[in-house]
Amino acid sequence: MAGLLTRIFGDGNKKQLKRIEKTVNEIEALEPEVEKLSDNDLKNKTNEFKDRIANGESLDDLLVEAYAVVREASRRVLGMRPFRSQLMGATALHGGNIAEMKTGEGKTLASTMPAYLNALEGKGVHVITVNEYLAERDSREMGELYEFLGLTVGLNINSMTKEQKREAYQRDITYGTNNEFGFDYLRDNMVLYKEQMVQRNLNFAIIDEVDSILIDEARTPLIISGSAKKSASLYTQANGFVMTLNKESDYTYDEKTKGVQLTEEGINKAEKYFNIENLFDLDHVSLTHHINQALKAHVAMHRDDDYMVEEGQVVIIDQFTGRKMKGRRYSDGLHQAIEAKEGLQIQNESMTLASITFQNYFRMYNKLSGMTGTAKTEEEEFRNIYNMDVIVIPTNKPIIRDDRPDLIYKSMEAKFRAVVEEIKERNQAGQPVLVGTVAVETSELISKMLKKAGIRHEVLNAKNHYREAEIIENAGQKGSVTIATNMAGRGTDIKLGEGVLELGGLAVIGTERHESRRIDNQLRGRSGRQGDPGVTQFYLSMEDELMRRFGSDNLRNMMDRFGMEDDQPLESKMISKAVESAQKRVEGNNFDARKTILAYDDVLREQREIIYKQRFEVIDSKDGLTEIIMNMIRSSVERVVGSHTQDDDEELWNLEAIIEHVHANLLNKEDIEVNDLKGKDPEEMIDLIMEKVQKAYDTKREELEPEQFQEFEKVILLRTVDSKWMDHIDQMEQLRQGIYLRAYGQTDPLREYQMEGFQMFEAMVQSIEDEVAKFVMKAQIRDNLQRQEVVKDTTAAHGGQDGKKKVRKPIVKDNRVGRNDPCPCGSGKKYKNCHGKNQ
Repeated sequence: MAGLLTRIFGDGNKKQLKRIEKTVNEIEALEPEVEKLSDNDLKNKTNEFKDRIANGESLDDLLVEAYAVVREASRRVLGMRPFRSQLMGATALHGGNIAEMKTGEGKTLASTMPAYLNALEGKGVHVITVNEYLAERDSREMGELYEFLGLTVGLNINSMTKEQKREAYQRDITYGTNNEFGFDYLRDNMVLYKEQMVQRNLNFAIIDEVDSILIDEARTPLIISGSAKKSASLYTQANGFVMTLNKESDYTYDEKTKGVQLTEEGINKAEKYFNIENLFDLDHVSLTHHINQALKAHVAMHRDDDYMVEEGQVVIIDQFTGRKMKGRRYSDGLHQAIEAKEGLQIQNESMTLASITFQNYFRMYNKLSGMTGTAKTEEEEFRNIYNMDVIVIPTNKPIIRDDRPDLIYKSMEAKFRAVVEEIKERNQAGQPVLVGTVAVETSELISKMLKKAGIRHEVLNAKNHYREAEIIENAGQKGSVTIATNMAGRGTDIKLGEGVLELGGLAVIGTERHESRRIDNQLRGRSGRQGDPGVTQFYLSMEDELMRRFGSDNLRNMMDRFGMEDDQPLESKMISKAVESAQKRVEGNNFDARKTILAYDDVLREQREIIYKQRFEVIDSKDGLTEIIMNMIRSSVERVVGSHTQDDDEELWNLEAIIEHVHANLLNKEDIEVNDLKGKDPEEMIDLIMEKVQKAYDTKREELEPEQFQEFEKVILLRTVDSKWMDHIDQMEQLRQGIYLRAYGQTDPLREYQMEGFQMFEAMVQSIEDEVAKFVMKAQIRDNLQRQEVVKDTTAAHGGQDGKKKVRKPIVKDNRVGRNDPCPCGSGKKYKNCHGKNQ
């Protein structure tokens, strides 16, 4: 069937490769001509290309010449001449695609060509890596090449000040991590002054290890949060209660979903423990939530696997990379529940001030591209969500690595014994070994076993990731044994030491299958780079999580029937296929989960874009905001008049209520009375009120210099929009937490979320209009107009501390003037001796 489809529709990858090869032939044909250029001639090509763009040529028109120039400059400056495969990868990247290039094929060098070409437009290029070590290394090493060609290079890291970041973003090419770029976008949309913004418009991004950033991390939003004070005692009480429970009789745990639930007996225990009649009474919603989170913390969250404790803090371990995620916290009280479980100080829960998923952040770029060694298995997701094709680039030299079939053991103990035995054998021969583990726990267990066996080794996991580069660089040396969690030094090549080729290259041993085939392929890919020999072997057991979750009982029974010993492995293609189909099922589930998260986040994305756009218009405004404010006041007045004049019978109209609202929020008592509205239709009432409002507003404007009054308008708008938007984000999160229960009522939770989210947004907009109307008309204007942040000391979740104290800037005080303050009329007298006499 697949063959028939290929004949009808053609193989997409082959077609694209043909087009790319044609371009690469043209680039190579220019090599003799470009080689003759002097260094100065080569450098001058950059200005020539810029002039041609200014005269209407497109980047596509320049690609062949620009790539030929970069290739030659790379040979002269870096001593590296890009291979044909790297030119192919570079061409795929410029087209806004993902170049799948195997480990050791030189992705970093391939990225320099599209980065250079796209930087010629002067709109900025972002090169995004998974960690700051790689960002610093690449910006430094590749920076020599760009600077030789007359381009500027910036580095964007967490420890920088706003001024340093702004400068980095102004450079032609900027290196940094995905977290930092995303947080800078959020922070830019929280600033009080346009000058505080650091980013330019998002133009073109090249994402290194694109599968890690756009797939693995897509489910975790970037969150900037402020502290919300809540009592820690309930977490402690819930923790104390959960510690009295017994598995099976008091609660059940589903390994597949990681769901924990109290049984009837457990519920009775809870009611007795907390001395209440009914745990599910509405008064006890908070208690129930705390008990559920405490249960989850004890049963589903494992120390040194999901998180670790370091310096009295719970530090999350990234399930995909094995890295520590300092500064990131579990939401919804789970982090506090874990702190209670570990006997640590319970931190305050936080309130979300701004958030965005990587999916929505990166989709804002005009053009997006990426590179990785493993993306083909997720091609459907890249195409559906990011509109990017995965193009598999042929390797520079054929892969001669020996990928052996899985070995399956009955017990975990037997599996680890066999792993240590194989490491011992290969180590005695001098062959370097890389042992891949899924969890920190496993890496430490194998380390203990190797110590007992007297085998020297290095351990690379979340606990010592700071030595990552050094450990990985030595992992290919003769006699070395390296144990690594999934991250296995992504982005750092394992180069083989002297005499290792003759021993068979690097041996990679996987201690269990990951739930994603892609992560297994990454581990295999550490060996056999650039045509080197190598061998890979996965060891599995019937007690591994993946095997347990996906029905290993039948296989176990079969092994028992055949009377197989614990130490006797089963090697079967059928079992390997069963494991792969289990992985495909998990990948499918994860894709569905990410699609659902994106669908929900899209609701907030549309709202976020409206608010951020309007907010930018406010801080960017040069001519005052009177028109925007008057429109807001009119909307507010229309709602008030409309709600009190709905009846067909004019006698039933509540004009007193309209006037009461106007007096309380807009005008003084002497400005308008009930009699002024009598005999008028609603539209005439609105016009009359707005006429009086305009007059009062004009009087207010005359009291101040134009610049001061514009600042007053900005202050009111920014403070109102920020506080209402932050409340709205929080409410949307709460709505989302509970919306799934709607499915029990046979309604689509997503549709309900969209509808209710829209209604809540409309209500927020109306609330902003009402509050702005009240503040601009009723606030006393003083000389010390200052803009004010709604919440301070924010923390960036997922990427560590924000690290920068917010700049204290100006504010509007409330509408009361102190008796001894200068009078706002500008007379120079104290308020009590001037306009405050009769107050």
